[in-house]
Amino acid sequence: MIEVQNYDEMSQKAAGYIIDKVCQYPNIKLGLATGGTPIGTYKNLIADHQKNRTSYRKVTTFNLDEYIGLSGNDKNSYRYFMNEQLFNHIDIDKNNTYVPLGDSKDAEKECLRYEELIEKKGGIDLQILGIGSNGHIGFNEPGTSFYAATQVIQLAPSTREANARFFKHVEDVPTKAITMGISTIMKSKEILLLVSGESKKDAMNKLFNEEISENFPASILKNHPCVTIIADKAAVSGLKLPVDS
Repeated sequence: MIEVQNYDEMSQKAAGYIIDKVCQYPNIKLGLATGGTPIGTYKNLIADHQKNRTSYRKVTTFNLDEYIGLSGNDKNSYRYFMNEQLFNHIDIDKNNTYVPLGDSKDAEKECLRYEELIEKKGGIDLQILGIGSNGHIGFNEPGTSFYAATQVIQLAPSTREANARFFKHVEDVPTKAITMGISTIMKSKEILLLVSGESKKDAMNKLFNEEISENFPASILKNHPCVTIIADKAAVSGLKLPVDS
């Protein structure tokens, strides 16, 4: 685990980590996340691209999830988020940026299509993750099977409340989403977990100190061979690390 002072330093470290990978492997396949946690990271990627001309022309991206019922043109969709927060500001080919289709007529078929697409492209090299206060990764809520592939998920009330800040009212937050499954995430060659803020203290303690359980989805990351955690002081304050860590 890399401990940093604050959100800004976390964002800088994470961006630097990604930039190094992109420079080393120009054809890298990145798994990307949305929400508040990675915004600073994306801002740093943009700043680096503008200053140092790091190129993303050959990079392929897969987003973790998308709300069901929202088209990519909807300002609350994750496709729109990614365009605004990153893709519009770097030289990536948007044809190589993939987000589940939230407005698909058949969400279950869309899950199969997305899963097959990831496999067809050779899988994800580096997956960026955040962690929910209830331990969700992607939109895989507590109780989700560790063996699940890309799937339709019913969003927990706590997740909808956490995401309500992006909508006018909590009632406007969709109740369902398409998300990469936990087994899909775990197939990534490498995972970069970003954690910031006091609200994530309990989640971090559970991640480090409790048994692996489907009731806390992020706990499965303990079984992944290559996970890097970048966490700020607020997120790890009071964290008691296991003796053998």
